[in-house]
Amino acid sequence: QVQLVESGGGLVQAGGSLRLSCAATGSILSINAMRWYRQAPGKQREWVAAITSGGRINYADSVKGRFTISRDNAKNTVYLQMNSLKPEDTAVYYCNAERDYRFRDWGQGTQVTVSS
Repeated sequence: QVQLVESGGGLVQAGGSLRLSCAATGSILSINAMRWYRQAPGKQREWVAAITSGGRINYADSVKGRFTISRDNAKNTVYLQMNSLKPEDTAVYYCNAERDYRFRDWGQGTQVTVSS
């Protein structure tokens, strides 16, 4: 199993930036991909960005060009740099680890609120 702890959320004005962090512990070597998801009030959880162990990166269309996912293998940490934030980016952001191409572990989430 992998334990994930997100941090870096907060309140920011529209147009501002935040950087989320997701620190992983546990069965790190079994991780083949890390993803960020978000869930806004009253909406389903949606995928935001992904980075594989091979370095492949993908983004949801809604954040492409504004968000950047990256990782620091030495720190077992994945980041989500969020720029040009919009009120519609307001959500709880969750980190997700995919292990052995079948198991999923989730963090507790971090709140991001973008004011207009």
